[in-house]
Amino acid sequence: MRKETKCIEGGYNPKNGEPRMVPIIQSTTFKYDTSADMGKLFDLEANGYFYTRLQNPTNDYVAAKITALEGGAAGMLTSSGQAASFFSVFNIASAGDHVVASTAIYGGTYNLFHVTMRKMGIDFTFVDPECSDEELEAAFKPNTKAVFGETIANPALIVFDIERFAKAAHAHGVPLIIDNTFATPINCRPIEWGADIVTHSTTKYLDGHDATVGGAIVDSGNFDWLAHADKFPGLCTPDDSYHGITYAEKFGKAAYITKATAQLMRDIGAIPSPMNCYMLNLGIESLAVRIKRHCENAQKVAEFLQANENVSYVTYPGLPGDKYYELAQKYMPDGTCGVISFGVKGGRKAAEEMMKHLKLAIIATHVADAHTCVLHPASSTHRQMTDEELLAGGVKPDMVRFSVGIENADDIIEDLAQALEASKNI
Repeated sequence: MRKETKCIEGGYNPKNGEPRMVPIIQSTTFKYDTSADMGKLFDLEANGYFYTRLQNPTNDYVAAKITALEGGAAGMLTSSGQAASFFSVFNIASAGDHVVASTAIYGGTYNLFHVTMRKMGIDFTFVDPECSDEELEAAFKPNTKAVFGETIANPALIVFDIERFAKAAHAHGVPLIIDNTFATPINCRPIEWGADIVTHSTTKYLDGHDATVGGAIVDSGNFDWLAHADKFPGLCTPDDSYHGITYAEKFGKAAYITKATAQLMRDIGAIPSPMNCYMLNLGIESLAVRIKRHCENAQKVAEFLQANENVSYVTYPGLPGDKYYELAQKYMPDGTCGVISFGVKGGRKAAEEMMKHLKLAIIATHVADAHTCVLHPASSTHRQMTDEELLAGGVKPDMVRFSVGIENADDIIEDLAQALEASKNI
């Protein structure tokens, strides 16, 4: 099936007389006839469900759809995009290990890595996505366990060179993890370019309607854990908490996701509710249609901003002449995303004044959904970062993140025009 069809048909195939829509299995527990039957589940000797803290059928149907869209081998859902980012790394890295990450990532992810996970004993080296080959090579250490980047950085809109970083990661025997939230599998499938693991904040375009918080992890099944067994003992040596199972040997291409479910979800329980997953599925059904409209609208808005005398700069990888236009054409020839970053002449104060005058676009922490919304990252999502860290991540202090919705593009442009006019004397 093509991606547009997978949005509708992927993940769930009802049999004769079964519900057409993904059913909501709103139950914490599942009945079994004998203790032996349940024991097989606890030993990972049989497939099934016993407690929704680990797995739920509704969640798995939707995870299967996202996995199909990304072209992966196995997937899982989490309670948020942050949980997905955490699980994706913590599943293969622990105290004493090291990870290479792009500087151009979402501020919350940067804080997760730079502060919280460092407290857990995991070290991170952050590299400019445009670093030289020598600088990238120098970032790796003997205890490096993964490389992490974003397809399109939030909010800097830097396009990540997936092939280049995949090659470097694989040369050091570690997987490349890519956050594909902004591009979505409609516009980019990182696995096809060498990524091994893909994450999403499903809260954004996949849901698309401000309705549910969630995350997803998809494993390509391509990384050979056993070939690098010394680096990944959690996958390649017996797990005493499951009677000595070795995940990479027993589960093959599903090893990474099985371990993340059996260990991390079991112990941390960051699972979305079945109702949230049902609503997420409704959003994914219209994903292909919405993403096309987001990109069409964003292109028009970016061109308007580029020509406006009150705008100091526009960053949008769909614009010819943009610094990342060529990379975007390589990885996302059908469109990038609906998010634009720009500056207002007059600096930070003028940007904040302009935002006050917007009538259609709402000031909100959220991004990448049906409604047009706007944010000043330096004073909100990225406020925990220093000016130096902001600039390293491609976030200027006066940057406005403008998430173009699927309203009529002319209405969005008219709203911006009057707000920019109102702020021009600041």
